[in-house]
Amino acid sequence: MRIVIAGGHGKIALRLARLLAARGDEPVALIRNPDHSQDVVDAGAEPVLIDLEKATVTELTEKIMNADAVVFSAGAGPGSGAARKETVDHRASVLTADAASLAGVRRLIQVSAIGVDNPLPPDSDEVWAAYVEAKRAADADLRERTLELDWTILRPGRLTDEPGTGRVALGEKVERDSVTRDDVAAVIVALLDEPETVGRVLNLVNGETPVVEAVRAATR
Repeated sequence: MRIVIAGGHGKIALRLARLLAARGDEPVALIRNPDHSQDVVDAGAEPVLIDLEKATVTELTEKIMNADAVVFSAGAGPGSGAARKETVDHRASVLTADAASLAGVRRLIQVSAIGVDNPLPPDSDEVWAAYVEAKRAADADLRERTLELDWTILRPGRLTDEPGTGRVALGEKVERDSVTRDDVAAVIVALLDEPETVGRVLNLVNGETPVVEAVRAATR
């Protein structure tokens, strides 16, 4: 499969590219910084330059054309302010969904965050609140696209760089906890292989169930 990854230089994206390339898929990494191209190539992906904060839907559609699926894993990152949470985590998600629809690429997996539908405490940090609201808005937009896209929303818990365990808890309701980026990438691969996860919003943390079994169980 040809899989386009938005946010292609991110920590999850590079892990995902390695997994996809290792099994014979064709990962395509959308990146805005040309200096990141070699990292992407080393991960087994094809680098494609585009700035999701500035691109038009037509420009992005051209990059997505002929893909079998799109994975949106872009994010403004921990050092960014509230404004970029809106432009990357929300607006770039909407742009990607629009482009996938125009390109005729139905399968789209969006990496969100656990608990974003919950009310924010009134004393929440401004940047954190902007992040949660951006993710919530992006997910809400995608949920309205059932007729045009075969979407799955994946909501990981607190991300860590520990080695992957291969075991997770995945479902509409899981206890909030952490999850390794390795395991998030492995779950995305399994979701791409499981069409019964279309239209599902799934929370993800580390747990006791092997990844493929967890994904299959989440469809029941």
